[in-house]
Amino acid sequence: MATTEIQNPTPPSGGTVRHGLSFEDICKKQRESLKKIGEWVLRSRTDLIFESGENYGGQHGEMKANIMLAYRHLEDARMRIGKILQAAGDGVSILDK
Repeated sequence: MATTEIQNPTPPSGGTVRHGLSFEDICKKQRESLKKIGEWVLRSRTDLIFESGENYGGQHGEMKANIMLAYRHLEDARMRIGKILQAAGDGVSILDK
């Protein structure tokens, strides 16, 4: 019976999972990627779509509110990965270093 090898996905940073990277380096790359994605998400608040008319009342406000929620979730994920680094290391917050 043949076995199927499960391939690791490529993270958004373009790097590969493991293959010469330490756990700390992987986490740091994930945090960097989340920060960049967060910046892209925030930039969408200034998209030209907001200069056009709304299809219904409150449409643009709802869109901008969800942009901010998406950004906050990305920031939360970034913070959680920081907590992983903290727990895997010396227990001191990376923000305190």
